[in-house]
Amino acid sequence: MLSVTRETPDQTEVLHLLRLADERSSSLYPAERRHGPNVATLVTQGVRFFVARLEGVAVGCGGYIPCGNGVGELKRMFVDSKMRGQGIGRALLQNIEDEASREGIRVLQLETGVKSLEARGLYRQLGYRERGPFGGYNPDPLSVFMEKELG
Repeated sequence: MLSVTRETPDQTEVLHLLRLADERSSSLYPAERRHGPNVATLVTQGVRFFVARLEGVAVGCGGYIPCGNGVGELKRMFVDSKMRGQGIGRALLQNIEDEASREGIRVLQLETGVKSLEARGLYRQLGYRERGPFGGYNPDPLSVFMEKELG
């Protein structure tokens, strides 16, 4: 059974997922083009973090940070590559969106990489549309910026 709950990112199982995410990202992009914050930054920034668990085992994670004016930014979305294709990412993202909406977030934005085809496909399926850079991001040929208006 799959469950998605709000948890802290500084747990052993979650740290393992984030290491896997970093390994994948480092295989696709140079260090100066990777924007995933570390756990200390997530905690300091007040991330609302969620963990997807299958039969109690952490298989996916992600969260969002409120940015003000009804805008939030999606952070550190990741599903273990061995568990993909089972709807985990979709369930995780829908839970994040629901919580963000309850908190008053009207627009959820994200930055992902051009080579992250599975992630981009999921975001598009769930209504995210490409846009230009936002916040502190600069234009980057390896980055894709997206957003979704939450209903």
